[in-house]
Amino acid sequence: MIEAKDDNETLFKNEAADLLYHFLILLNAKGFSLEEIEEILQDRNR
Repeated sequence: MIEAKDDNETLFKNEAADLLYHFLILLNAKGFSLEEIEEILQDRNR
């Protein structure tokens, strides 16, 4: 997230997309879905 410190919106969004892509690949490899993670976050917010 080095790009977060700069003010370049395009670079930041591209880095965020890369981060999300790799996270989704990891979830898939572990046999989890994004929805399962969303449920955990929703439970934490209650």
